[in-house]
Amino acid sequence: MPHVPQTCFDALAVRTWCELSLRALGRVREEIDAINVYPVADGDTGTNLYLTVESAATAVEAVFAGHATAGSGGTGAAAPSAPSPADAARAMAHGALIGARGNSGTILAQLLRGMADVLAADDPGEAGPRTDAARLRLALRRAADSARQAVAHPVEGTVLTVASAAADAAGTGDDGDCASVARAAHRGARAALAATPGHLAVLERAGVVDAGGRGLVTVLAALVATFTGEWPAEGD
Repeated sequence: MPHVPQTCFDALAVRTWCELSLRALGRVREEIDAINVYPVADGDTGTNLYLTVESAATAVEAVFAGHATAGSGGTGAAAPSAPSPADAARAMAHGALIGARGNSGTILAQLLRGMADVLAADDPGEAGPRTDAARLRLALRRAADSARQAVAHPVEGTVLTVASAAADAAGTGDDGDCASVARAAHRGARAALAATPGHLAVLERAGVVDAGGRGLVTVLAALVATFTGEWPAEGD
């Protein structure tokens, strides 16, 4: 379903990203389940990621519903108010945390928590495309670092590698807007995902990429769609 691209990382962008991520994971959850061979071949990574994002999206919707009710005074007569970016970001992270399923869902929840730490902080400067882009770069970096720190023994060739590559790619420039940052992160993540079999022999033997990393690339594709109104094409 077409949507209006967001220009800044406000509460509506958080809501849109959650909705698009859930929709995209719903399309590929069986594909991701099928390539789940590491660390255990239990075939549920796609489903776990979907359920984790579903919980995040539900929490964000609850925040919007609460503000709508408050804005109307319970009568529906006034225009609904919108939650703050901080409220939406915290709800996304908390929803993911309480709804996290499996290792993949737990790591995704940590990634979203790291992003929320930045997005929920007071904006120190003037709002605008470049300011929001800088915050998104920082959020992606914080996400990758937070998830890695939460794992006792990080393994390369997993979603942690993909997240770090996304943050590295997003941080290569100071210009642009959120759309350009999201595109760069997605491209970096996709390249890292393709290389995961070179890090883990179990992936190479099975002829697959890391399932958790595949899920993260899907979530980052939804981030691109949030800010551009279009899903990234192959090779974009």
